Amino acid sequence: MPEGPEVDLDSLNERIHEEVEREGGGFLRLIALTTAILAALAAGASLEAGATVNEALVLKTESTQFQSQASDQWAYYQAKGVKEAVTRASANVWLAANKPVPAGLDASANKYVTQQVAIAAEARRLEHERDQRSVEADHLLHRHHGFADSVALFQVAIALGAVTALTRSRPVFAASMFMGGAGLVLFAWQLL
Repeated sequence: MPEGPEVDLDSLNERIHEEVEREGGGFLRLIALTTAILAALAAGASLEAGATVNEALVLKTESTQFQSQASDQWAYYQAKGVKEAVTRASANVWLAANKPVPAGLDASANKYVTQQVAIAAEARRLEHERDQRSVEADHLLHRHHGFADSVALFQVAIALGAVTALTRSRPVFAASMFMGGAGLVLFAWQLL
């Protein structure tokens, strides 16, 4: 009885393995390349996140210093107000005793009122500086959160890339690219 045609299984098996290796090797190189790019983007986003939070902390510190200086000015303002009230009360004591008010008491009281105007203006200027620094710091903290979120998305994309390298699953690779793309969009948005 004739046997069927003889097929060289060893040669066929070798060719199948070569094809799988060739396709798998290229896919692994693609995974490695995209993961390296994602890691570089994550590093850049991480640096930006750190820089923005540091700058925000400096601005918040400056804001606190301006608040302290403004508080000092308002205390100084109140001290001048107390001096003015004491001076006017002294004048009233002289008047109540039917004696002439010493020269200069009224001028001293008016001087304290004039000084209060300048002190109040300086306190308001310091409060304005405080508010500007605080608003700018809040804006930078908002940007920091965007950079930090983009780092998280890049890290998830890199982790999915590692899973892809182990499983060679194209859907997992697509998820990795989607997460990386989302991280890139968020990173670019924060840079603008």
